[in-house]
Amino acid sequence: MRTISIIGAGRVGCTLGKRLRELGWRIVAVTTRSKATSLRAARTIGGGSAHAKITPDLFAADIVLLATPDDAMADVAQELAKVGGKACRGEIILHTSGALDRSVLAPLARLGAHTGSLHPMQTFSGRRLPKLAGVTFAVEGDPVARRTAQGIARALGGVPVAIDGRDKPEYHATALLVAGSGFALIESAVQMLMRIGFKRRRAMQTLLPLIRQMLDNVERIGPRAAWTGPVARGDYAIVAKHAKALRRYPRELQQSYAALALLAGRVLSKHPAAAIKSLKRSLKNSRGGAS
Repeated sequence: MRTISIIGAGRVGCTLGKRLRELGWRIVAVTTRSKATSLRAARTIGGGSAHAKITPDLFAADIVLLATPDDAMADVAQELAKVGGKACRGEIILHTSGALDRSVLAPLARLGAHTGSLHPMQTFSGRRLPKLAGVTFAVEGDPVARRTAQGIARALGGVPVAIDGRDKPEYHATALLVAGSGFALIESAVQMLMRIGFKRRRAMQTLLPLIRQMLDNVERIGPRAAWTGPVARGDYAIVAKHAKALRRYPRELQQSYAALALLAGRVLSKHPAAAIKSLKRSLKNSRGGAS
């Protein structure tokens, strides 16, 4: 039976811990910032002794998983090294950050731990445990840590992909472009519909089928073939009309519309230079010729 301790059992830590426990893993310890949250996390996961601070008990597991926020990772690694000392030698220690690589665990590696990272490319809302089957897990680290991370990903039904640690910020930025920014785009569109008289529920019911069909088209035939709309058609007069109408909205929304139109022209158009030139002209015309 494999064993694991979890530090920072928030959305990601609780999900991975619960899924592993369901697969027969034993949860040794669950550590968060307070006794109350650690008890709650242990209940959610279904096992593990609850701790409000890092203790030597963590090292009784085969693997220690750090699922803390990125800005706390370095401090936690330092504290873990201080508490663990010689117990770190041979221990497998992984973290779940999408943007950070194993170098943040350097204090532990210097003590002889095998270090690396395991990041599922998935959203974690906290409302329900997401499905991990088929999800890509970016893994990196020293050979032992990387093999362990790959094994965990496969056990969870995911697809491990080994990447260079130096590429993790770029890798993680793709998630923000697609998912993180996607939330803001959807909410902006909902608020625009509400401004012209839609109820929030109807606005969501209007947009969600559009989003689902777009994703289905991308999956079936790819982004370029699925691309529709005025920029795809070269109907730049409509782009100018949109941009003019958006002058009633916050500057961030206006700038986002323009930036996304230009980005689409850059990455999807068969003739990017011409598309961008025409888009810039249309966007300028929407401002009445102002520079």
